[in-house]
Amino acid sequence: MKTAKSWYILCSVLTVVVVFLVGLMDRVTIPTPEWWDVSFLPGVNAIINTLVAICIIAGGIAIKQGKKQAHRKLMISAFALSAIFLLSYVAYHFTSGHTYYGDANHDGVLSEAEALAAQGSKSIYIVILLSHIGLSIVSFPLILFSIVAASFAQFSLHKKLTKWAFPMWLYVAITGPVVYLMISPFYG
Repeated sequence: MKTAKSWYILCSVLTVVVVFLVGLMDRVTIPTPEWWDVSFLPGVNAIINTLVAICIIAGGIAIKQGKKQAHRKLMISAFALSAIFLLSYVAYHFTSGHTYYGDANHDGVLSEAEALAAQGSKSIYIVILLSHIGLSIVSFPLILFSIVAASFAQFSLHKKLTKWAFPMWLYVAITGPVVYLMISPFYG
């Protein structure tokens, strides 16, 4: 693929595939052998998202200071870490079932008492989670298109795209660990 147009098409297809797979995660659980334990992945994912946020912020500072090579390296690092996160996230959620916010006894069922106990913080969690998911879906193609634009020296388009992609990506990278910290007490 030598043209930017080909890459934009590939990025569009990749976006549809990723959104489809993420949409399937709550509906499909892939059976795994007993030795398969990925219970550590949500914590790792939170760390990866934190590193993504650091790279994004540092990349933004670098470009403001005119340090184009540093910006490029930091943004490539942020993207690579995000790709690792996505693979890890999908692997965990396709093999580990669902965690319910408030499920204090970790039995996979949210009792009336548990729901009542989590009632105050659950609304905050849901708002953060839904905004995190929504902006991750919207920002994903913008991030991909921004990378393609920069790769093909379409810097005017790159700048227009990153005007929107940068704050959304940063929000997603920051709220990922927040969501993890809020739900982690309820992992089984």
